[in-house]
Amino acid sequence: MSYILAAVCSALLLVADQWTKHYIVTHFTLSESRPFIEGVLDFTYVHNKGGAWGMLSGYTWILLAATIVIMIICIALLLKNGFKSKLMFWSICFILAGGLGNMIDRIFRGGNVVDFLHLHFMPNFPVFNVADCGVVIGCGLLILYFILDAFGSSRKKAPADPADAAQDESPCEPKS
Repeated sequence: MSYILAAVCSALLLVADQWTKHYIVTHFTLSESRPFIEGVLDFTYVHNKGGAWGMLSGYTWILLAATIVIMIICIALLLKNGFKSKLMFWSICFILAGGLGNMIDRIFRGGNVVDFLHLHFMPNFPVFNVADCGVVIGCGLLILYFILDAFGSSRKKAPADPADAAQDESPCEPKS
C-alpha cells in the first residue's frame, strides 16, 4: 500500500508542478512578484534557462541529457533496490517526478524552466518551483536511505560484544 501511495504522491507532485507553472504563466507577467505569505514567501515569475542556481544557463541539451541519465540511474536503483525499501521507493519517486516536471518545461517552453517560489527572508536564494522541491526532498530521502543502509550494514558486520565474536569462530578452523 505504501508503494501505491508513493506513486500517487509523485503523480500529484507532477500535476501540482505543472498546474502551478501554468497558473503563474497565465496570471503573471515575466518578473512580476506578488507576496503570498507576507515576509515569508513571494510568487515571482522568472525563467531559468539553467540548472540549480542558473548553472549551465543556455545549455538546454546538456541539462536534458543529464536529467535523462539521472532518471535512468534512478530507475535502475528502483529496479535493483527500490522495492526492498519504502524509503528508497519514496525518494526515487520524488526525484523522478521533479525531474520530469522540469524536463517538460525544458522541452515545451523553449529551454526555460518556470520558477516562481521566492523566499522573501532569503533574498539571494534562487527562485524555485514545485518540481525543485520534489527533487530536493527525494535527494534528501535518498541520502537518508544510504546513511541508514550504511549504518545498518556496519552494525551487522561488527559484533557488539567481543564474546559474541569468539562464539562465531568455528572450532574446526585454525586461528590466524
